[in-house]
Amino acid sequence: MKRTVPLLFGAALFSVALVTAVAGRASAPNGRYVIADGTVHDSRTNLTWQRASSPTTYTQPDAVTYCASLGLNGAKWRLPTMKELLTIVDLSVPEPGPTIDSAAFPNTPGVYFWSSTLYAGTPGSAWSVLFEYGFSYGNMMTDTSYVRCVR
Repeated sequence: MKRTVPLLFGAALFSVALVTAVAGRASAPNGRYVIADGTVHDSRTNLTWQRASSPTTYTQPDAVTYCASLGLNGAKWRLPTMKELLTIVDLSVPEPGPTIDSAAFPNTPGVYFWSSTLYAGTPGSAWSVLFEYGFSYGNMMTDTSYVRCVR
């Protein structure tokens, strides 16, 4: 499947064609995700994710606080980096997404999710991932987006 997505680098906006193989299903290989007690462990990256997304949207600084105060299973959580957040994007999911394994991460809205990675192109902005299409974008940290914490 060929999908064209916009990417912003500095002040320039590029259109990039992504070509992905489309499998018969849009979910991770058996055994990649282990689901237990409100978490999803990714055996490929060794990261453990909050299974449900945040119940509401947050500014990026508040998203950092939300993850730091998350009491899920008594573990210490944090806001993922952009690179980490992109590891759960599944581009084999057809538009309009959400581009994520819905069995592992049910009810994920196809909207922006914050990362902890600052966007150097614009002061006061950070990277986020739009799960409608599976691409990353720099958004102002005062904007509100959803959150999925990681450890």
